[in-house]
Amino acid sequence: MPYLSVVIPAYNEEKNIRTTLAVVEDYLRASGWEFEVIVVNDGSVDQTAQIVSEFIEGRREFLLINNPHRGKAYAVKTGVLKAGGKYILFSDADLATPINEVKRMLVWLTEQGFDLVIASREGIGAGREGEPYYRHLMGRVFNFVVQTLALKGINDSQCGFKLFKGDVAKRLFSSLKVYGGEGKELKKAYLGAFDVELLFLARKFGYKIKEVPVTWSFVKTKRLNPVRDSWKMFWDVVRIRLADLRGCYNSSKKNLFQWYIRK
Repeated sequence: MPYLSVVIPAYNEEKNIRTTLAVVEDYLRASGWEFEVIVVNDGSVDQTAQIVSEFIEGRREFLLINNPHRGKAYAVKTGVLKAGGKYILFSDADLATPINEVKRMLVWLTEQGFDLVIASREGIGAGREGEPYYRHLMGRVFNFVVQTLALKGINDSQCGFKLFKGDVAKRLFSSLKVYGGEGKELKKAYLGAFDVELLFLARKFGYKIKEVPVTWSFVKTKRLNPVRDSWKMFWDVVRIRLADLRGCYNSSKKNLFQWYIRK
């Protein structure tokens, strides 16, 4: 069993993915941990899959999974359920949160009794480098909605760098409802609010969550449409609350048991 599994969802990342994988590999080899890196290609229409395939050739710790384009949530879920690590990290492909932050976060799982640790761009010690004001404002408005409707006390649900105990990650991802299915194939990029559902479930199951402030660097992207995606993410948070009110998450333990039986 690897000590650490790193899941990296990738959609049209041909400009950055080779550098990202090289940085991740250098860090993990220097760490001395047994590791695996799972890149989930979310139906990219550029050269992402080819570049990853070339990079991982001869590297037994690396795996590429090619998905249809169904969004980040489905890509991350695919990687997490494939992962075999004692601890599982998912990280955005742009490494806006540096990979070396994982060492500091691991301490909270290994020594402090937490079940999952989430990187946070808010709070004492956190930093946001190069972020446009409008993006920061969007994030704070969305966080206000999230805290009001679903996750009171979580200052940053959306940072794309989250670390789990392996069994916790598998239980949470296999229990998703709003983001639980394969979904339809998409024509455009969509990031979504699946992090909110993950953390909502974590609280519902009684898991201990730790927010750790990190230094995060803004990376310009065309994948986010401020108006369209903000509305979709808001509606997804509403759907999560409605799913809970309807009791949709109450059968999660049964579903988990059935999932293990199928395994």
